[in-house]
Amino acid sequence: MTPDTPFDKTLAALDALHAEDPRRVEVEGESLPLELWHGRRMSAWLERLMEAPDELVQLAVRAQHLQRWQVPRGDYPEGRVGYLTWRRDQGKRAGETTARLMQQAGYAAEQAERVAQLIRKQGLGRDEGTQAVEDCACLVFLENYFADFSKQVEHDHLIRIVQMTWKKMSPRAHELALGLPMAPEARALVEEALAG
Repeated sequence: MTPDTPFDKTLAALDALHAEDPRRVEVEGESLPLELWHGRRMSAWLERLMEAPDELVQLAVRAQHLQRWQVPRGDYPEGRVGYLTWRRDQGKRAGETTARLMQQAGYAAEQAERVAQLIRKQGLGRDEGTQAVEDCACLVFLENYFADFSKQVEHDHLIRIVQMTWKKMSPRAHELALGLPMAPEARALVEEALAG
């Protein structure tokens, strides 16, 4: 069956690009492209985060990591400025690609630009859709990447990262994050960060 609505067409186009990721992850005995799996995790968290997200928010959440493997973090300088520049460039690129796919599928230019803004995380803390994109990204990170990440970063710096991440999240995302199953070491780090 071929997708027929602009939403279905865009979602299929996004997932086709996600599926090109050469990196793989093993999920329940199945090898999946890492970015396709990541996009699905983002969408799964959105379902828990918001009661009835509109389709533009759904597309932004699914596209947030679009083709991220094409521009590795290592191509940018070490440190916070390099990281923020890389993240900004990734958001701009993912937003532009998603907006183009949306218009090809039949969305209006204003709708496509709205999704690009959400992906770029414009209006964080003021815009419910942008907050949803950020919350889902934080939840996917805490659920799937934090334990390994915590072993690679110096302790005090890690505590600051958790504190900064927490500040960007909504109360509902805090509630969901605190319910995550975590290894005792990872949970202890989160608790230390929140107590500080």
